[in-house]
Amino acid sequence: MGIVVTAPVLWIAGRLLVGAAKAKFTDAIIIVVLGSIAGGVIGAVISGAVGSLAQIVVLLYLIHKYYECSWLRALAVAVVTVVIFIIVVLVLGVLGVAVLGPSLTY
Repeated sequence: MGIVVTAPVLWIAGRLLVGAAKAKFTDAIIIVVLGSIAGGVIGAVISGAVGSLAQIVVLLYLIHKYYECSWLRALAVAVVTVVIFIIVVLVLGVLGVAVLGPSLTY
C-alpha cells in the first residue's frame, strides 16, 4: 500500500523540483521500493536516532541518484514529498468522513 501512495507523490514532487526529464515515474517506484527494503534492513540492524538518520541518508541518496540532482535538491524533493503526502492524507480523510459518515449511521 505504501508504494502505491508514496511513488506518485514522490514523482509529482520530483517533476516539480527537478523536471519531467529527470523525474520518471518508474524511478519513483524504484526509489520507494529500494528505500523500503533498505529502511527495513537498516531498522533491523540499527535502531534509534542513528538508524533513522541512516534511513534518511539512504533515501536522499536514492533520490539524488535516480533523479540526477544535487543533494540539496534531493532534500527539497523529500520535504515537498512529505508536504504533498500530508495534504493528500488530509484531503482523503476529509472526503472519507464526508462520504462514509452518513452511511455509517443507522
